[in-house]
Amino acid sequence: MPMLKIFVGTVYGGALDVAEQVKPLFEEAGYQVAIYDQPTLDDLSGSPTDLALFCTSTTGSGDYPGSLVPLTNALDETSPSLTELRYGLIAMGDSSYGDTFCGAGRNLDELLAGLGAQRLGERLEIDAMETFMADDAALPWVEEWIETQQLKVA
Repeated sequence: MPMLKIFVGTVYGGALDVAEQVKPLFEEAGYQVAIYDQPTLDDLSGSPTDLALFCTSTTGSGDYPGSLVPLTNALDETSPSLTELRYGLIAMGDSSYGDTFCGAGRNLDELLAGLGAQRLGERLEIDAMETFMADDAALPWVEEWIETQQLKVA
């Protein structure tokens, strides 16, 4: 059974809630799913990752949440080749912050691409000003992502 790893960056638990809500969709599609709410580089590269989903909120002025900082710092410092990594990304933010809206997700996307990872489909950006419950946007996006990217294995 292929492994899907969900890497979460959260402050108040919203991104973790989204990860937990979408997990069953991937299980139904035939994946073994692991959620990492304090992800490290070893979680990403220490064991096989057939598919990854990054789900992160944004803090401050477009900054990564503290739970994601160890992973992003390690990626920055070691620059591992991620050419085998296929991923999706759910970015959460608040458009009232202007230019830094979904900054953590956008920066993470750029970081992963710079290391050779292949994003499948478009990044989902969830605006807290428009969507009170982030999973209301994430669940249909994941269903469509699984379908359009032909990720179903079961």
